Amino acid sequence: MVLHPNTSANAEAKILVVDDEPTIRELLSASLRFAGFDVATAADGNEALHVESRFQADLVVLDIMLPDMDGFEVLKHLRQREPSLPVIFLTARDDVHDRVRGLEVGGDDYVTKPFSLEEVVARIHAILRRTSPETNESAILRYHDLEMNEDTYEVRRAGHEVDLSPTEYKLLRYLLINAERVVSKMQILEHVWDYNWEGEASIVESYISYLRRKIDSPEALGMSDPDEIRLLEPIIHTKRGIGYVLRRAK
Repeated sequence: MVLHPNTSANAEAKILVVDDEPTIRELLSASLRFAGFDVATAADGNEALHVESRFQADLVVLDIMLPDMDGFEVLKHLRQREPSLPVIFLTARDDVHDRVRGLEVGGDDYVTKPFSLEEVVARIHAILRRTSPETNESAILRYHDLEMNEDTYEVRRAGHEVDLSPTEYKLLRYLLINAERVVSKMQILEHVWDYNWEGEASIVESYISYLRRKIDSPEALGMSDPDEIRLLEPIIHTKRGIGYVLRRAK
């Protein structure tokens, strides 16, 4: 069954997910929608070609093992229509031959199952930066006076450098790409700790607290100018009973 894309004028790009496993398909499509993409899905090669003819994706996430034709054959047909269409292969087999063949037939990248949802999103962003003229110019995510450079991993608030741990960086990045959108603890767990996380959801509260101390604190940012301190406003907010949101104070 085709899942209709979540059309949005502000969507970053259109992604087609092709996988015959319903759980993988649903996890990926939900993850990519939360990351700001429009998403369509297909369960086999023929359906993928049919959906793509109408959807006109900017990138395809394509499983190699499909019930009617393999991903390499699907890519061949897709590239006959759109020679520059980026494709990330998914494979359940950690096989060097599969990976090499995928790259030889024109795949842009590959991900081996089981995978981190955050990793897939990061790889999509990286490929779109390389292949899309409008995203090639900058690898910087911005919201208000907060900046994140995805090439150098530098984070600045009001011009002041912020020192983050790898997990704090991943959490802040997820809040940034969903700025002004409330995300739940479970969504954060799936994207920052990946969907196999079996720990306590309270870890999200702890890391939100760590981020606030670094992002929303004049002392942590090294601010000394009273006027600069006065202009600093908290941007990480709790939506009680729902989750968290990155937005300016109202």
